[in-house]
Amino acid sequence: MSTFTSDPGTRLGGRYRLEDRLAAAAGWSAWKAIDEILARPVSVITFAAGFPRLEQVITAARAASRLTDTRLTQVFDVEDDWDHGYIVLEWPVGDTLGDLLASGSMEPATAARIVAEAASALSGAHAAGLAHLCLRPESVRWTSGGGVKVTGLGIDAALTGLSAEDPELADTRGLGQLLYAALTGLWPGPDGSGLPPAPESEGWPRRPRQVRAGVPTVLDDVTGRALALPGRDHQPSFESPAELAAALTAAIPPLQVPPATAAFRDSRREPDRFTQPQRPQQPADRVSYQGGPPSRGWRAGRAVTISVLALVAVAGASAGAVHLLHKSPSAGSPGKSNSASTSPSAHTAAIRPLSAHGFDALNPADTGDENTSQAANVLDGNPSGWATQQYYRSPFFGNLKAGTGLILDLGKSARVSSVTVTFGSVPGADVQIKMGSSDARTKDNLEAMSTVATGDDVSGSYTFTVAHPVSDRYLVIWFTKLPPISQGGNRYMAQIYGVVVRGTS
Repeated sequence: MSTFTSDPGTRLGGRYRLEDRLAAAAGWSAWKAIDEILARPVSVITFAAGFPRLEQVITAARAASRLTDTRLTQVFDVEDDWDHGYIVLEWPVGDTLGDLLASGSMEPATAARIVAEAASALSGAHAAGLAHLCLRPESVRWTSGGGVKVTGLGIDAALTGLSAEDPELADTRGLGQLLYAALTGLWPGPDGSGLPPAPESEGWPRRPRQVRAGVPTVLDDVTGRALALPGRDHQPSFESPAELAAALTAAIPPLQVPPATAAFRDSRREPDRFTQPQRPQQPADRVSYQGGPPSRGWRAGRAVTISVLALVAVAGASAGAVHLLHKSPSAGSPGKSNSASTSPSAHTAAIRPLSAHGFDALNPADTGDENTSQAANVLDGNPSGWATQQYYRSPFFGNLKAGTGLILDLGKSARVSSVTVTFGSVPGADVQIKMGSSDARTKDNLEAMSTVATGDDVSGSYTFTVAHPVSDRYLVIWFTKLPPISQGGNRYMAQIYGVVVRGTS
């Protein structure tokens, strides 16, 4: 039997249980499913027997699976059997750009920030030979940790049979449409994508500043160049996502990290990493950052613009089904200080770890990894932070294992006196601080480690004080219970946004 016609409850590959059909089009269906081995939700696309573009979709999925940028939806599994083909994708969390624009436009700096991140991610994808070609407000999400996630890379275009002579140019115009939409709340093209259409003048969308007050001139100019709109005062249009990303990055100040407590900043002794530096008064056209999420674009010669948008309009209904796949609640953001004890001793100093890795020592099927690709974020100030995988129905890791965590390499043996961790804002995590001499992701190594501090129901900025320090090189933040992703939810995930270790070498 073809997986395309399977009912909820069907298992694919012995592990992916189909739950809810979210969208369907000619020859394919999109599902919410559960990976029963890792107890996490995933997206699954199944195909009717003989689906004519199966080879193109499978090729695009395999190409996307080789990309490591966490701003792009990850491809977990691909089955190319002609009668039972399917693709397993990361279950995206957070609000889509369409969700964010449901009540109108957003702050200009926030809009620019989101589109800049999306453009940067797509620039890397183009360098690897993969394009999106179906950018819509549902293609970009603002994640629970304050990061950007681009969905549907390569796969949406393959599903709908969409192509372009110049993929970089097509995606640049698509990003320009998203930027226009984020700045104005209107869609600059024939396919409204659920947004009201932008007013036109002589067949072109009016400039953002002509339809919404308060759009900075610099972003109006960038949008015009991204969409190749007329009246750009001889400025060349952008030809690639990399050019657009660079222009947007230059127009907005550096990204602010979620606020930390004074104790958190002082213990790090690098306040410039966590606080926005004082800046001279900027001209009115300079964008001032106020935090939040952004979007994207249109095209570079009028004839090319019309042809690409016509293709998108034809394919829109089918591609839109994939974009509407997932509507999951977003997790909390970093909370306020919730210190467990007194401040660290003045005789200790901050110890900067050399590296961080996921530490899933109790799940051999997951090869000892727990989102290691995100782990460095807790050390370099990236506001996306690190999170465990998502677990379903139980805060005890879906009843699959007894814990998981994050391991830090301190570089050499140290006597740690305190660890300040910035968790997500939703309470419910039970945490142990462990020390050991090895970073092996094994049960034996975990059991050999010393538990030096604990905390129950933690959230926000929380300081663990080590009453009896031991001298070891590796420190583990070990979760024995997870908080819900949102209050009252039945999906569970822990988050860490920053770690400060104090002690003596």
